[in-house]
Amino acid sequence: MNTYREKFNKAIENTFFTKLSTEEQSFIEAKAIELHFSHQELKQIIDIARDLEMWNEKNIITIFPEHTQKKVVFARLRKAYEDIRDRPNSYENFELKNIPKEQKFTFKVAEKEGFGLGLCPVASEKTRCCNLLTLDAVESCGFDCSYCSIQSFYKQNTITFDSSFKDKLLNLNLDKNKTYHIGTGQASDSLMFGNREGVLDALFLFARENPYVILEFKTKSDNIKYLLENDVPKNILCTWSLNTQTIIDNEEHLTASLDKRIGAARKLADKGVKVGFHFHPIVEYEGYLDEYQEVYEKLLLQFQANEVALVSFGTLTFIKPVIKQLRNREFRTKITQIPHVNASGKTSYPDATKVEMFKHAYESFEPWHKNSANSEVFFYLCMEEHQMWAKTFGYQYSTNNDFEHAMLGAYSKKIGQDYLIGTRF
Repeated sequence: MNTYREKFNKAIENTFFTKLSTEEQSFIEAKAIELHFSHQELKQIIDIARDLEMWNEKNIITIFPEHTQKKVVFARLRKAYEDIRDRPNSYENFELKNIPKEQKFTFKVAEKEGFGLGLCPVASEKTRCCNLLTLDAVESCGFDCSYCSIQSFYKQNTITFDSSFKDKLLNLNLDKNKTYHIGTGQASDSLMFGNREGVLDALFLFARENPYVILEFKTKSDNIKYLLENDVPKNILCTWSLNTQTIIDNEEHLTASLDKRIGAARKLADKGVKVGFHFHPIVEYEGYLDEYQEVYEKLLLQFQANEVALVSFGTLTFIKPVIKQLRNREFRTKITQIPHVNASGKTSYPDATKVEMFKHAYESFEPWHKNSANSEVFFYLCMEEHQMWAKTFGYQYSTNNDFEHAMLGAYSKKIGQDYLIGTRF
């Protein structure tokens, strides 16, 4: 007959047990043998210990309840963990761990099967979606944002360029009587690698030959050298993902600072390029509304509405593989230290928190509003349920197609061309 120790050794397989400190491993093993935790209980206890370390909070030994009944111990431990998880985060005494000081990656050039043009990978009928088409000009990213899902899909630190990218772009069969919105910032950062392997050359040529394709470059870099040295087609939008400096310092590793991102946007706006800003994710932590307010006010001071095509808002959403990937890393982050509730098959903040952050953000940009959905700057929520729009913006779209039409109409008007509705390719 198997002893409990043998069951314990079997139960900790494929968990994060070996990622814990030696002291925590010995403690959990002793408590498991004493109280005979089940396989699932052990897995949850190990995940709790791993999360507490990752969040730079008290370790599991400190919060472990003293009691002789297993059910009582487990329930009280879960409660102590959830209390820590659900309170607003504080970065005041947060200590980073094993964060790279410089970008280290290898470049790979290979001919890829297919082209990498398709619907946004997070598109869902459960959320209001703009029907964005995404183009994988480059695969994987050299930045190290702790919340990013790219790390779940590609080999970290290997940046892949498609050797036949230019030819595939030239041979792309699009309806010439239709306006498209294509983004290149989903599988990688759009600008951090500049024109390496001729990527920007190919995209600029594509934009010139397809004037009704609105091509969006989304970035957290300040690498705009190529754009400053070349004529930028009017149908290219350059957008920056922005956050507070607190989040940039602690969660968006190796990216350009807030001021550098805004400065880069300002330089391109001076050149006549239409710019945009994505606040995704907005992250709740102590004092977060005030810090985000400061960022919003910087933009209002430094840009005119006619220079800005869009402002979007979104927040943290997780799927299980991303959380597993984060727990497997030897670093610290508070990104997963949120009260996880169901959000259309993923997990995210409760609706009350989302309403607070999105309503505050939208109302802060009141000088750039015109009249609700027809505002001069196009505002939208990314990956949020339909009713969240009415709760935060005061209006909503009935369908994803209505959202797409409003967005494309606004962008077309902003760059001074007609909005064409043709057939699907």
